[in-house]
Amino acid sequence: MREKARQPLGPGYWHVQGVGGSTLHFVGESHRMHPAAMKLHSRYGAGCDWPLEYADLEPYYTLCENLIGVAGPPSQDARWRSQPYPLPPHPLSPPAQRLIEAGRRLGMHWQENSRAALSAVYDGRPACNYCANCSRGCPLGDKGSADVTFIRKALTSQRLTIKARSPVVRILSGANGKIAAVEYLEGRATHRVATPVLVLAAGAVQTPRLLLANRSRHLPQGLANGSGQVGRNFMETLSWNSTALVPGLTNSYIGLPSDAICWDFNAPDAIPDVIGGCRFNSSVQEIGFTGPIAYATRIIPGFGARFKDDLRKQFGSALSVGAIGEFLPNEASFVDLDPVRKDRLGLPLPRLHSHLGPGEIKRLHFMAKQSRLLLKEAGAKELVEELGAWDQFSATHVFGTCRMGNDSRHSVVDAHCRCHDHDNLYITDASVFPSSGGGESPSLTIHALAIRTADAILA
Repeated sequence: MREKARQPLGPGYWHVQGVGGSTLHFVGESHRMHPAAMKLHSRYGAGCDWPLEYADLEPYYTLCENLIGVAGPPSQDARWRSQPYPLPPHPLSPPAQRLIEAGRRLGMHWQENSRAALSAVYDGRPACNYCANCSRGCPLGDKGSADVTFIRKALTSQRLTIKARSPVVRILSGANGKIAAVEYLEGRATHRVATPVLVLAAGAVQTPRLLLANRSRHLPQGLANGSGQVGRNFMETLSWNSTALVPGLTNSYIGLPSDAICWDFNAPDAIPDVIGGCRFNSSVQEIGFTGPIAYATRIIPGFGARFKDDLRKQFGSALSVGAIGEFLPNEASFVDLDPVRKDRLGLPLPRLHSHLGPGEIKRLHFMAKQSRLLLKEAGAKELVEELGAWDQFSATHVFGTCRMGNDSRHSVVDAHCRCHDHDNLYITDASVFPSSGGGESPSLTIHALAIRTADAILA
C-alpha cells in the first residue's frame, strides 16, 4: 500500500540551490557560538559536546569576519575576541530603538547585531542602502553572501571551476574505503570526475540525503554511515515571533533587518528550569512588514473606505520581536529517504522528522512570554500576529545530521570534519554541528569550520 505523504504545517524547510547557496537569501546575521553552548553535555548533562573549543575557532572567526566584512559592536557577551569587527555597527532602525528603550526598563540588555552587511565601503563593495530586503537577495552586493565574498575571491585565483546547474547524482567509493569519484549531470550528459579529496557541503538535509542514497552491496547503510548516525540528531529552528501595532511608532519598515539583538538569555543555563538558551531580536523587516500589502493581508482587517483609512493611519507602526532558541537532539528528530517519492533525477527525496521535546516546549513558552512582555512595555495594546515553531515547521537553520565527534561509534566526522569511514571525504556544513546553540545564526561558524578544515587538508 502506498504511503500518503504528510504535508508539513507551515512553509517547511528553507533552502536555496544556487551559486552562493542559502546565503543568497539569508538575512546576514553573523554570530559566533557561545563558548558554553559547545560543551552542553560535560557542563550541563544535556545534548552533546563539540570535539573542539571556542579557542580553536576564534582565529577562523576573525579571518572570516574580515573576509566578509562584518559590522558589529565592540563586544558580545561571553564571545571574547582577539580583534575588533572590521566595520562599525549599523545605525538602529525606529523599531529597534523602541525595543531597546522598552528592554532597558525591563532590565534587558540590547545592542547592535553583528551583520554581514557593509556599514561602509569595504573590499570593493558598496555600503548598505537599508532597503530592508536582505532575505530577498541583495542587488548591491553589500550583503556578505558567499557569491560576492568567498567565491569571488576564489575565482581570482584561477583555481576554481564552477559547474552551475550540474547536480551530483552518485558518489562512488573505492575498494580501499576512499571516495573514488562523483558523477554529475550537465544537461543530459553524465560526467565522472575523480576525487583525491571530496568536500561535501550540501546542508544538513541534502548532505545526509546524498550519503544515504549512495548505498551499495559493501555499504548497505550508505556512505560514511558505519556509526548509523547519518541523518540522526536533526535539529531545526526553534523560533517565535510576536507582532503588535504600537501607537506613536512610525517608519518601522525602514532600516536593516534584525539590526538589534539581546543575548541576555543565550547561555545554556540562562532560562529558568531548562537547559539551552535563546536570543531576541528586532524582526519587523525580517518577517516581511516592509510594505502596505503585508499590513493589508496579515494584520489590518476590513474592506472599503474604512479599511483604506485604517491602513494609511497604521502603516509603519508594526513592532515585531523575534526569538530563536536551542534545539536539543532527540531520537524522534531525523532525516531519512522517502520510500516512494523521488526527484526528477530519480533520487529519493529526503524526509524531515521533527519532534519538540519537553525542553523545546519550555523554551518556546519562555520566548513567547518574554516577547509579549517586551511589546507591552513598548506601548502595544494588542497583539496582531504570532508565529512560531509551536504551530508550524519553518526551518531556516538546520543542524546535526552528520555530527562531529572523537568517537567514530557515535559520530560521522572528526574535529576537522573528516569522515571516520572515508579518509578523503570531508563535510563542511551545519550537518556537523553537535549542538544548535542558543539562537546563534550558523553561517559564520560554517565558514570558520570550512576554512579550518581546508587548513587540515593542506596539512
